[in-house]
Order: sequence, then structure tokens, then C-alpha cells
Amino acid sequence: MSRNMDLTKGSITGSMLLFALPMIAGNLLQQCYNLADTFIVGRCLGPEALAAVGSSYSLMTFLLSLVIGLCMGSSTLFSMRFGNGDIPGLKKAVFTSFLLIGVITIAVTAVTFAFIDPIISLLQVPAEVHDDMRDYLVIICAGIPFTFLYNFYAFLLRSVGDSVSPLWFLGVSVVLNIGLDLALILGAGAGTAGAALATVISQAFSATGLIWWTRRKYSWLHTSRKDMKTDRAEIKAISSYSLLTCMQQSVMNFGILMVQGLVNSFGTVVMAAFATAVKIDAFAYMPLQEFGNAFSTFIAQNFGAGKQERIRKGIRSAALAVTGFSVLISVATVILAPMLMGIFVGADQTEVISVGTKYLRIEGSFYIGIGYLFMLYGLFRATGRPGFSLVLTVISLGLRVLVSYALALSCGVEWIWWAIPIGWAAADAAGFLRYGFPGRRSAVTGKAASRKLS
Repeated sequence: MSRNMDLTKGSITGSMLLFALPMIAGNLLQQCYNLADTFIVGRCLGPEALAAVGSSYSLMTFLLSLVIGLCMGSSTLFSMRFGNGDIPGLKKAVFTSFLLIGVITIAVTAVTFAFIDPIISLLQVPAEVHDDMRDYLVIICAGIPFTFLYNFYAFLLRSVGDSVSPLWFLGVSVVLNIGLDLALILGAGAGTAGAALATVISQAFSATGLIWWTRRKYSWLHTSRKDMKTDRAEIKAISSYSLLTCMQQSVMNFGILMVQGLVNSFGTVVMAAFATAVKIDAFAYMPLQEFGNAFSTFIAQNFGAGKQERIRKGIRSAALAVTGFSVLISVATVILAPMLMGIFVGADQTEVISVGTKYLRIEGSFYIGIGYLFMLYGLFRATGRPGFSLVLTVISLGLRVLVSYALALSCGVEWIWWAIPIGWAAADAAGFLRYGFPGRRSAVTGKAASRKLS
């Protein structure tokens, strides 16, 4: 058996941090690629191409959130059964969820190809950006199945305590992606289509590599013929986690997509600024997101093992860590915002830099809001309450969209930026009021802990 962590034992804070670090490193690598992609496209192809790729990024994030949400949700059940020592039940869940998510992935890919032109029109994409965006999307959509395969196996390995193996394959994939970007955009002059092709090739590599590694090093996870069966109860169990988490992720990114449509109505300068600032923003708060995912796996394993006191201590430790991380990241982002924008946009693009800096300083001041929100998402999902994570997402994104559309057109684009922390604060308040967080004994470790892992 390959080395993996049992999060039901040992130091609470230490085990969470050690488990989270490879996940943070992996996402940092992915964000480094996103930033490198932005740098190469922005510097070599100009603001129109940058706007096209940026708008495509928001759309693809929404589409991929459907697949990633399903993988994330099913991995919660994997962690619970692993924590409970139910390996036959774990393998049965792996088989059922792979079939379910695989079918949905094929459907999402087919629908996207069929409706790609109406989707672009719905996003109010300016005429000068339309062709570049379409070229990019047609190719990038072909990589959706590879995204499913990589994320399914990555979440599977993380659910049994291995957050390191996915990191290695992601790291090589990111390096390959950047190299192909340079070769296809600079060397071959393939434009935005070249950037998309580089992404799909690297996704295929990471997916096939991680599948090979899992089958080689985790033979005890292999499904035999007796595991390749399912029933109504198993489908219901998988669906209760996968579909609700998928809905949470898709609602989150659909709200962002709606905001992208509003941003596009302000023209190419704002689109380019938003495209750059969003990727810097995602890079900045990514450690909080991955710590929240690691925290969720910690809670799920201990929930499966019935260790309620360890869960309560874990909540307190995680809240302190998130508070410290958030303050440090916010200070750095606010101070460095103009310099960060200047890295990815030419010095002559002063208006783009100004708009992006304002975005980063408004949102970056409130990262503690999203830090707590990622924790709340993970906590409710890991204790059998994925529906409440969905409720928090609806509050956060619903308020963000409402404020943006109500005020931006009449009061200025800055209200799109202010709507983000307003949504976070409202969702955090709802989570705190519902369960008492952190430190108090709550329904999370009370009623929910008595549920069967079925």
C-alpha cells in the first residue's frame, strides 16, 4: 500500500496542515499556469485575446464545476467509509460514482459543443473578441473528460489520505502546459487556439498518469467483479453527496458567469482587467480554499470513525489557522495590487492596470470572509449536510449578483467588486447563526453524527 495519512489519529493541527500542504502546492502550480497563460496571452496576443481567454475561463470554470463538484461530493463518502474501515463499501462507492459522474461528464461535453454559439451570445461578448473566444472554447471543451478523470482519481486518493500523488502529476502537467503554450503561441503562431490545445494535451497527460499510478500503488482500491454492482441505496447515497455538492459548485460558478456577462457590458478594458485580476485573486486566496478542502477530509474521516471530540477540536484549530492566513494574504494583496497587475499587463495599459488594482484592493481586503466560507462548506459537506453548503452558496452568490446588477450600471463598475465581500459576509453570518462556530457544541457533531454512513 502506498503511503497515506489516517487523519483520525495524531496531532490535529499538524495532521491538517501536513495533509493540506501538498493540496495547496498543487493548486499553486495550477494557478501559476493560469497566471503564465494570462502573461503569455496578454503580452504576446494583446488585450482582445486576453479578454477572450478571460471570458472563456469564467465559462469553463462553470462547466468544470459540475464535474469537479460531483467528484468532490463523492469523495466525502469515500473518506467516511475509509474512516469507518469499510473498504468493501468504499470500493462499491468508487464504482458507482465513476459510472454516474462519467455519464454526466459525457452529457455536459455534448451539450456544450451543441450550444457553444448561443452561450457566447448570452455572455454579451464584443464582436472583436468573438472569434478568438470561439476558437479557444471549441478546443478546450474537448478536455472536459480528461478533467473528470484527473479529478476523480485525485479526490479518491485524497479521501484515503494521499494528497501527495496528485501533486506530482499536476506539477509535470503544468510545466508541460507552459512549454506547449510557448511553443504553440510564440513558435507556431497558433493564437488562442494554441493556448487551448496546450491545456487539453497537458490535461490528458495528468489524467492518464494518475490513473496508472493509482492502479500500480493502490491495488487494494482496485474494483473486482464483485464490487462492480450497485443498487438503489448506493445510488441514493452517492447522489446525496455528489449532486448537492455539484449544485453548490455550479451555483457558485453560474453566479460568477452572470457577473462575467455584466462585466463584458463595460467593454474590452474592464474585461481585460477583470480577466487578469480574477486570476491573481484566485491565486491569492487559493491556500484558504485548499485548507478548507483538507479540513473537510479531516472532518469526514473522523465523522466516519465517530470521533466527535476530535471534530470539535479540529474546528477550533482550523478557525485560528484560517484567521491568521487570511490577514496575511489580505495585507500582501492590498499592498502589491498595482505591481501584480503590472506583471501581466504592459505598462502602457494604464487603464487596465487601474481597474484591476481597484478590484484587488476592494476584494483583497476581505479574504477572511471567503476563508471562513470555505471552512463552512467543508464542515457541512463532511458531516452529512451538503444541502446547507448549497444554501450558503445561494446566499453568497445570489446577493453578489443582486448587488452587481442593481448598482453597477447606475453607480459604477466598482459595485461589482464590492458585491463580492458583501455576499461572503452574508453567507458567513448565516453559517455562524445556524450552527455556532467555532467552539460551541452544535448540531454538526450532535444530530448529524448519529446518521448512518449509508
